[in-house]
Parts: sequence; C-alpha cells; structure tokens
Amino acid sequence: MNSSSLRIGSFTIEKTLAFQIWISIFHVVGIVGLYLEVSRPLFQLLTPFHLLMCAGILLYFHTDWSRSFWMFLLASFGIGMIAEIVGVQTGLLFGDYSYGPVLGLKLAGVPLIIGINWFILAYASGQLAANWIKSPLIAAAAASLLMVVLDFVIEPVAITLDFWNWQGGEIPLGNYIGWFLVAFLIQLIYQNLPLVRENQISTYLLLNLFLFFAILIFLL
Repeated sequence: MNSSSLRIGSFTIEKTLAFQIWISIFHVVGIVGLYLEVSRPLFQLLTPFHLLMCAGILLYFHTDWSRSFWMFLLASFGIGMIAEIVGVQTGLLFGDYSYGPVLGLKLAGVPLIIGINWFILAYASGQLAANWIKSPLIAAAAASLLMVVLDFVIEPVAITLDFWNWQGGEIPLGNYIGWFLVAFLIQLIYQNLPLVRENQISTYLLLNLFLFFAILIFLL
C-alpha cells in the first residue's frame, strides 16, 4: 500500500477519496444533529471541534511547510482575531455584535476558534482563486469576495445557533464590507508570499462548508 492510499479492513481506498467521503459524512451528520432539537445543544458545543477537524484535514494535505506558510498561518489567525476583538469591543469594522457561549474559550470576548475559522476560509478561498487567476491582486480580490459569500450563508445560521448575535437583530451591510476589507488584507499576504498553493482537499472542504450552511438556512 503506497502513501496515497489507506487500508480500511480488507479494502484499500485512495487517500483523498477517503477523506472526501469522511468530510461529506461528517457534514451530513452535523446537519441532522443541528436540525433535530433533541441533539442541537450537543452539536452546538461540538462546533469548535468541527472547525479544528477542518483545519487538521487542510494541514494534513498541506505540502509546503516553509517559513512563508507559517507567516501566513499566523497572519490569518492574528489579523482575524485582532479584527474580531476590535469589532466586539468597539463596534467598528463589522457593527455591534457579541459572541454566545457555545464556541469555547474566548480572548477579549472573541472565541479563539474564530481565528482558526479565518485561517480555514482564507486558506481554502485563497488557493481556489490562485488556481484560476494569475494576478495576485485580482486573486486576492476574488478570494475576498468568495469569503464574503461564505459569510453571507454563515450569518443566519450562526445567529440561530447562538454563535453570535447582532444588536437589534439585523445584520448590517457594514459587516460584509468589513469582512471584505479584513479578508483582502489577509489575501494580499497569501497571494504575494512565495507559497506552493496546492492542496488536494481544500476546495472540496470549502464546498462542503458552503453547502452545510446553505442547507441549514432552510432547515433552521
């Protein structure tokens, strides 16, 4: 058995396909668990572990462990966290909002897992854009727009599940503008660093995340 395949019992399966199957099963189970009221509280608390799993899978398939990659990882986490802390504490950047209790350990009112979420979305969106667009500036803008689209489908689900809440109950337009600006800063770093932008699973994972929240919009 070579390194690109996995053995499951008496069966051998290609590694990328095995993880694709796992990702899809995991998200389908998550949809069902969050849809059913009896299991929803448990699955809300499992959300940080879901994001950690997504980050772990991305890193498992990552191939470039250069200093530039670590710079991007720390920048995406750090810029995302700083922007969120400023947002929560001042209402600037995104609007007046606060995080609920279900996303785990917080720093200055922001769950640490949110920084990991910024990394996941920036990494997967940035790589997808880079594979299609040669210009780093245009790729950064396209990836940032994709991140805004993802935030658009995440927002209503996150509010329903008490991940965070907006003052007055309305999502302000400034949230999406702020998301684009912060995402664009992170994407400029990603697109201009000397990185190997190849990951066999990232686009598939990104699609599953989008479908996960898009389906929950209609179910919750």
